[in-house]
Amino acid sequence: MRTLLFLQNLRGWEWIILLVLVLLLFGGKKIPELMKGIGKGIRGFKDGMKEIEEDIKDDANK
Repeated sequence: MRTLLFLQNLRGWEWIILLVLVLLLFGGKKIPELMKGIGKGIRGFKDGMKEIEEDIKDDANK
């Protein structure tokens, strides 16, 4: 968590520089693929959390 604290202090122009660097590193074609992979990962995490909550509720009802 400490490693991401620097992201809170970024201003508008610093975000622009960061986005340009990401674009240069990954290229325009790779960024949509990267975002799609991140979206699938987040969706999988949410589904897993939902399953755990359902299991806990089922165990509490028994």
